[in-house]
Amino acid sequence: MTPEIQTRYVFTITARIAEVTSAGDIGTGVRRIIPIIGGEVRGEMVNGRVLGFGADFQIIRPNELIELEAKYAFETDDGAVVYVENRGIRFGPVELLQKLKRGEPVDPKLIYFRTVPKFETGSEKYRWLMEHIFIASAARHADRVVIDVHQVI
Repeated sequence: MTPEIQTRYVFTITARIAEVTSAGDIGTGVRRIIPIIGGEVRGEMVNGRVLGFGADFQIIRPNELIELEAKYAFETDDGAVVYVENRGIRFGPVELLQKLKRGEPVDPKLIYFRTVPKFETGSEKYRWLMEHIFIASAARHADRVVIDVHQVI
């Protein structure tokens, strides 16, 4: 029998973001780049700060489905650097997505925002981050993205 897939919450990444830069319509959608300028990581096994570089690279499709790929890093409280590549999608009612684009608040429960973060680090203590699959649910706010990371066990 195939093992049942379960998850367990491991930490939350709060990534502070800057103003959106748009490269315009690239033929398959609108390319947007959103700088990641800091933040924090909090959980039982991992705590630290999001480093002030990196970005979320998005394509907004004509139906308002947003494909995203964020690349950034965080430093743990004990000095390990962890590189993050986080791919996912955000989708919901068009009027709510447009409110988010304008920086207006929207109840995160009304927007489907899921990602698959992948981690890299040379730290032995955090090697387990590279040895597991993770999924996440996220919420976009005007100045930050809050990502609840779950380990697939």
